[in-house]
Amino acid sequence: MAKYIARRLLYMFLTLFLIATASFFLMKTLPGSPISAANKLSPEQLAVVEAKYGLDKPVPVQYGVYMLNLVQGDLGTSFQFGGKSVTGLILDRMGPSFILGAQAMVFGVFIGIVFGMIAALKQNSIFDYGSTFIAILGISIPSFVFASFLQYWLAAQWELFPVALWKDGWMSSVLPSISLAMGPLAISARFIRTEMIEVLSSDYITLAKSKGANGYEVAFKHAFRNALIPLVTVLGPLAAGLLTGSLVIEQIFAIPGIGEQFVKAIMVNDYAVIMGTTLFFSVFLIAVILIVDILYGIIDPRIRLSGGNS
Repeated sequence: MAKYIARRLLYMFLTLFLIATASFFLMKTLPGSPISAANKLSPEQLAVVEAKYGLDKPVPVQYGVYMLNLVQGDLGTSFQFGGKSVTGLILDRMGPSFILGAQAMVFGVFIGIVFGMIAALKQNSIFDYGSTFIAILGISIPSFVFASFLQYWLAAQWELFPVALWKDGWMSSVLPSISLAMGPLAISARFIRTEMIEVLSSDYITLAKSKGANGYEVAFKHAFRNALIPLVTVLGPLAAGLLTGSLVIEQIFAIPGIGEQFVKAIMVNDYAVIMGTTLFFSVFLIAVILIVDILYGIIDPRIRLSGGNS
């Protein structure tokens, strides 16, 4: 296990290096500059500001400085957000994004697992059809459509929750969290139903029933545990995306999260914020994938991670 984790960590650093390099040179292909995008400066003033931020140096030199700062944990300084450090901006915006993502994952996965288990145990019943219908809706309809629907009915018409903004405490997080939760709910319900139906028809389930195992033991001790493995595989990257912010949902509900800030940075060519946020997303995603791989061995003892093989 230790050798496997060490090898994966090495691959993680290599992947992050490639992502940082690619994002840096892609930023250089964008038209304009982060300074001229927002400020009406004379050529002389523009030259002074570019010299201050090192934009007047050749691209290879800028790349070397950026990578050297990155090794030291410095993601750079924002050009448009008051000259603040990118690390500070991300940390300031991480709270709302993490709250929304965590609530969406917990609610969506829990309800989805319940729906999927009921559908599998009551196959071809009204419960099965209802669960399948909800899963199809969750997968087919984008989250921003659910968001608009919830804003209109629950906020504007019934006035149960705030329409937008992040100023009413937990109440402000309910509607965006539900909107984000529809995807995990649908995926969880679909995977649990499909896998449990397959597991329940396996020979070892028949053997367990013949030995006197009751319905609870068959459903939870045998079928559910084995059905979790493919679900964990799918939900790992999905969780990384939700916990680091949803670009569209945060824009719709005016949530001051990482996603909303990322969109603003793109609109004004703020290179440092774009590259720093991209790298932050990448670190989170790669870390989640590593955790998912390790969880395989916990969920199913038959899976052993040794020598880099699973």
